[in-house]
Amino acid sequence: MKEKVVSYFSAIQTLSADEAKAIADSAVIKKYCKGDFLVREGQYASDTFFVLEGLVRQYNLIDGEEKTTAFFTENQWVLSLGTADVPSKYYWICEEDCYLLIGNDQKAQNIFDQFPRLESIARKIVENAFIDYQHTINTYLTDSPEQRYIRLLESKPDLIQRIPQYQLASYIGVKPESLSRIRKRMAKNR
Repeated sequence: MKEKVVSYFSAIQTLSADEAKAIADSAVIKKYCKGDFLVREGQYASDTFFVLEGLVRQYNLIDGEEKTTAFFTENQWVLSLGTADVPSKYYWICEEDCYLLIGNDQKAQNIFDQFPRLESIARKIVENAFIDYQHTINTYLTDSPEQRYIRLLESKPDLIQRIPQYQLASYIGVKPESLSRIRKRMAKNR
């Protein structure tokens, strides 16, 4: 698993042998079981997670109903773009058994002190996560639920097979019955 971590960072920027070794040596990888929570609403999200294997879902509760806001799969970061001193408004739950790399600001700062160049890689990671979040928000503001479903089919076709229909419906902003109608309409138009 540590080789996957080093490969991921190497794909962003070529690493020296010492940098690669430091990343591998400092990598904390943990297995989580399906149904395990990484964070709950009201808790502080001080750790970040990198999905090596598995699927993590982000949701919040509105009037007792789960509203799915994100799915994180292999090679994606599960991180809060807020500050660590503000309680989370979300739940992060493992929807499959997961292997996750665990990081936090203190661990990152320790490795940056030793290898300052790695800080620019971390900045790129956070920038890319922010761009992904911004893109998701923009599609919710401009696209219809059917367009969001089509984008999901195009960008993450495997996700459709990995999550229950009610979570998929929540993610695109409709009830499960509406998602069924969207699917029927799309099948009819093929």
